Amino acid sequence: MAQLKSIIKLQGKIGDLTFFKTQNGYQAREKTGVSASRIASDPKFQRTRENNAEFGRAGSAAKKLRDALRPFIQLTSDSRMANRLSSRLLRIIKADTVNDRGERTILPDNLQLLRNFNFNAAAEMSNTFFIPLQGSIDAATGTGTINFPAFDPKVVIARPDGATHYQFSAAIVSVDFSEEVGGYLFAMDETPMAPINDVTEALSLAPTVGNTGEAPLFLAVAISFYQEVNGKAYSLNNGAYNALTLVNIHAANIDEDDDGQDEQDDEEDGAED
Repeated sequence: MAQLKSIIKLQGKIGDLTFFKTQNGYQAREKTGVSASRIASDPKFQRTRENNAEFGRAGSAAKKLRDALRPFIQLTSDSRMANRLSSRLLRIIKADTVNDRGERTILPDNLQLLRNFNFNAAAEMSNTFFIPLQGSIDAATGTGTINFPAFDPKVVIARPDGATHYQFSAAIVSVDFSEEVGGYLFAMDETPMAPINDVTEALSLAPTVGNTGEAPLFLAVAISFYQEVNGKAYSLNNGAYNALTLVNIHAANIDEDDDGQDEQDDEEDGAED
């Protein structure tokens, strides 16, 4: 894709060229000469059809997970989170060694690749709260538990300028990624809002959704920052400094003691496999 270097900034169409603005600057794209009907039927585009099928499957799964975590994501995500999450789900689909290309899907064994996914790239949990988070999931009850030791926020929290209070929240969601059903359940638990200068005693969070059968369970934890003005707390900078990450996943054949994968740049995951 071409990137416009001229001082003239164009948006819109000129002939077969479309000019548009992205976070990386102004870019130009030439209209494709291949029709959708040809892509759908021409044997030469078999690889393209396979890629499109898996890309669509990843996008659908990412949307289901976003919908399940919507109450958290609303104030704890960056503008490219949806793309990054779709890329991570596409990586999971490509890790399927059972099904043929184009038919690969989300297998329980591979969901561990979602562990430590940060929904706000500008505020990763490990750079915001310096105590490693360990969460457990009881599949029989659908309960996720995360324990916090006593700590001094001045030492273990990267305090944003202007923050006077903080709050931890935990959510457990059950997501059915099947195309036939595709439902989800959500439950959350949260600590009281606490002054950011006060030492905090040990505490725990334990959201519960109940027994959900074979559907995977995801345990997420968030830290939110607030500014108190005249006795009223306001979300600091509309949640720009809030962190949200997936700390554990329970699905068939997954070992919960697996540390999972560190958050990586998903921008390159769209390459063909």
